[in-house]
Amino acid sequence: MANFIEALKVIFLGIVEGITEWLPISSTGHMLLVDQFLQLNESQDFKDMFFVVIQLGAIMAVVLLFWNKMWPFRRGVNNKIEIRKDVFSIWFKVVVACVPGAVITLLFDDYIEAHFQTPEIIASALILYGVAFILIEIFNKKRKPKIETIDDITYMTAFLIGIFQVLSIIPGTSRSGSTIIGALLIGVSRVAAAEFTFFLAVPVMFGLSAIKIIKFGFGFTALELCITLLGMLVAFVVSLIVVKFLMNYIRKHDFKVFGWYRIILGVIILIYFYLLA
Repeated sequence: MANFIEALKVIFLGIVEGITEWLPISSTGHMLLVDQFLQLNESQDFKDMFFVVIQLGAIMAVVLLFWNKMWPFRRGVNNKIEIRKDVFSIWFKVVVACVPGAVITLLFDDYIEAHFQTPEIIASALILYGVAFILIEIFNKKRKPKIETIDDITYMTAFLIGIFQVLSIIPGTSRSGSTIIGALLIGVSRVAAAEFTFFLAVPVMFGLSAIKIIKFGFGFTALELCITLLGMLVAFVVSLIVVKFLMNYIRKHDFKVFGWYRIILGVIILIYFYLLA
């Protein structure tokens, strides 16, 4: 019975991860907050690893949906393998964008985990970047994007987006949110910003997951392995739906609704932990 209850918790966390990973509302922030009320009966070391590695399920959903855009090879005449130079160019720009985040994560990840994973900080980040989304969308209302497609992103633009991604090391910020905010400020269209975020998430999440697994060690118990795989599977399935929704949504709407959501959620969290807890 205890394992069944634990499985239900993991399924719920997988649903939360699948929804929040791609919407600019902070998946890690939501996962940490959910764990305040619906705690897994596992060690803190395992949960620190699980809340990152579960995101691989969401990443695999993007890889599946965007396979034709992400895979840099194709079959040409007489079944010969051809290199898609445009796709390789995007991946090289992704590597450039990953550099700032990789450096900061390696230097400060342990410190951030120890001092910044509090409800107050998560709520503050939710509110701060919620306000940023609203202001940027108002600012961009009369601006025409300089960069309409992902192919038009330059190496300098990619590096600047990567610098903005560094902000996501603070729980509650959102990796997709920080990169999209940066891209919008630079003049990238919403669709191109979202697509570049998807590309950027692949190496970032594989790298972060590898770091977390190495720190945790490879001595998973059978239950821990099942929990991790179940969470990833649920996040994968839910992400397939959410990514399609997001891409359709931003072709017709802006990101302000996500800004308001962040602000409302952040205020509720602060009220709860200061007045009710």
